[in-house]
Amino acid sequence: MMSVGALATLLVASLASLFMAWAIGAGSSGSTPFAPAVGANAISVMRAGFLVGLLGFAGAVMQGANVSKTVGTGLIQGVTLTPVAVVTVLGIGATLVAVGVFAGYPIATAFTVTGAVVGVGLALGGDPAWAGYQEIVALWVAVPFVGGGVAFATAKAFLAFEREQILVPLLGGLVGIIVANIRFDVLGEESARSIAQVAAEAAGGPATAAIVVASLALGVAVAVLLWWDLGQDPVAGMRHFLVAMGGLVAFSAGGSQVGLAVGPLIPLVGETVPLQMILLGGGIGLLVGSWTGATRMIKAIAQDYSSLGPRRSISALIPAFVLAQLAVFLGVPVSFNEIVVSAIMGSGLAVEGWEGVSASKMGYTVLAWVGSLIFAIVVGYAGFRLVSLFL
Repeated sequence: MMSVGALATLLVASLASLFMAWAIGAGSSGSTPFAPAVGANAISVMRAGFLVGLLGFAGAVMQGANVSKTVGTGLIQGVTLTPVAVVTVLGIGATLVAVGVFAGYPIATAFTVTGAVVGVGLALGGDPAWAGYQEIVALWVAVPFVGGGVAFATAKAFLAFEREQILVPLLGGLVGIIVANIRFDVLGEESARSIAQVAAEAAGGPATAAIVVASLALGVAVAVLLWWDLGQDPVAGMRHFLVAMGGLVAFSAGGSQVGLAVGPLIPLVGETVPLQMILLGGGIGLLVGSWTGATRMIKAIAQDYSSLGPRRSISALIPAFVLAQLAVFLGVPVSFNEIVVSAIMGSGLAVEGWEGVSASKMGYTVLAWVGSLIFAIVVGYAGFRLVSLFL
């Protein structure tokens, strides 16, 4: 049975975790996915806010384990975060996120939480997890180039095709193949499995061949459906695809971002609380954040997206979906703002060239990302040292 002190510590940490989940749901992961569809008049603001909450919740519960484990136990070696350390991490993270939400400062949640965990862990006497840092930094550095590059190529392809009747079904088919192979925690008892793996096992054929067939089947089905939809009404078909991509991005955001809120709780609860219960709590926080705070931000961001049009928006959302799923698969905490901003820049370069890109804004954004990480490490280290003096 837990002592009163341990129960109080868990309560404080849980409240900080829920607040961070709320802020994430109300912020980028709740407002960005459907903003292009709202800007293109494909879906209303209220319906977008409702859907993004449900899909973010589903993504958190079905795909949130990998990133949560990394944030909780993979960023520092040699020590286990103590209850005081966990509360310090979540307190610092929640405070910095609150600054971003209420003051409009571009705080990068992934960089902030990662930095806070590293800073507190080092102050606790732990050793840096250099191998993990290399993987994390490699993905962070690759995101602008990969996301921007894929968005650039997709937008260029749209410019080369006068009609979307062929290109959109092809893109939809590729997305369908990816969806068939992303892993869901709920499909496996011991490890996450994909839809293609489950279908292959049900078919009873050779594993690799059956997975390939199942993946292609879903891809072809999506492509045929989009081809038929575009044939009925090209404008409506593009909007339907845009809304579907927004839904996939919202789901992926939930799976990749919930770990930033609930990951630090894992060392605190140990085996006493199942991980799925922790993810459920984080998913509820995302849901409430999206339903109470995202609609206003969706409306504001949609005004910027309205000038992009469906083609550029789709070009940006496809790499955003792929990169978010890659982060989930690798268990790497990644900034959703970094993913989306990079993809939008890539699609913008394809259409407008360098004239449409602000170098000063790019520099400020990158500086904010790097500054968030360094500041969180320093504050985490100093904050834990300070708290330790009084305990």
